[in-house]
Amino acid sequence: MEELSVSELIKSFVEVRQSTIEICRPLVTEDYVVQPIPQVSPPKWHLAHTTWFFEEMILVPFLDNYKRFNKNFNLLFNSYYKAAGKHWLQAERGQLSRPTVSEIKNYRQYVEDFIEKLLNMGTQNEKVLFLLELGIHHEQQHQELLLMDIKYILGTNIELPTYRETELAKASKLKVEWFSIDEGVYEIGHKDKGFSYDNELPCHKSYLQKSEIRTGLITNGEYLEFIESRGYEKAELWLSLGWDWVNDNDVKAPLYWIRKEEKYFEFTLNGLRELDLNAPVAHISYFEADAFSRWSGHRLPTEQELEIFESKSQIKGELWCWTSSHYSPYPGFKNFEGAIGEYNGKFMCNQFVLRGGCSATPKNHYRETYRNFYPPHERWMFSGIRIARN
Repeated sequence: MEELSVSELIKSFVEVRQSTIEICRPLVTEDYVVQPIPQVSPPKWHLAHTTWFFEEMILVPFLDNYKRFNKNFNLLFNSYYKAAGKHWLQAERGQLSRPTVSEIKNYRQYVEDFIEKLLNMGTQNEKVLFLLELGIHHEQQHQELLLMDIKYILGTNIELPTYRETELAKASKLKVEWFSIDEGVYEIGHKDKGFSYDNELPCHKSYLQKSEIRTGLITNGEYLEFIESRGYEKAELWLSLGWDWVNDNDVKAPLYWIRKEEKYFEFTLNGLRELDLNAPVAHISYFEADAFSRWSGHRLPTEQELEIFESKSQIKGELWCWTSSHYSPYPGFKNFEGAIGEYNGKFMCNQFVLRGGCSATPKNHYRETYRNFYPPHERWMFSGIRIARN
């Protein structure tokens, strides 16, 4: 970790905490509480959990005589850290009307005041500084999750309310171009002094065959061709589990696509819009991405290929892109120490890696070595398709 001054850490901490509140500002109180599906957490839970992280990981162990804001919050707002004690079931986070949104905002202020007090005491504890930086990045992760969850919450309403009123320009049709990767041995993983998660380490060598990555994402128009060619009805295009998922859930189009009078519309954070054929297709499962790639005569890239592509191309990520790589530890991987050892490693099973970031990813949060991951059936996140060929 690059050494940051206390003033720089406090500035970053305050800015990130305020950004989370700004994300929630367009909501009404009722929006903060609901949980339409188990994967989606109520926004007030995100506000509290990110605060719990700073309280439990920093204030409780490092600030003498610190008194928790509420003794029940460790149960309610611990996400999955078994070492920190029992936690409320994720699928039941929407059952609770209390604590109120107002009380949670008071909780945020209480913890922020004590974090600043701890930092201003002048003790340069490297462990505290690392945990603070981790907590800042953790909250930035939840800022992206908040936007994903808010979109699903609003999209569940019959009236399809708008999160923000913004005029969106139509996307331009892009020329199809390919980026070449030469055969060879490449360094993969985080190797700089700056912050990284444990799953980006250690930097290691990986052999890649010659390949090409398409520079542009798959568009709505291209995906519509897949639908109109009855792609969802052709078992030979789908993985076995994917074919079961399509039929068990009656999937016929990407999430948030709505068909009206022979035309497709898409629900966005800016409300319901007529489908923009040149915009990247979004909210795609791994199963759909894989089936489309096979239908188009291509394949999904590996996460190593996308890391090389991003490091050379510097293309701004609009959507997280599925890779064909299972989420597994790098050679020599080590968990963070202590309770935060549960941060990433325990999820390295039955999930696939996504790369590239998205428009909801905070600008100073993403790195080209960043490894996002989800189960193959999920698609409420901002996910899309980038294809590769040998």
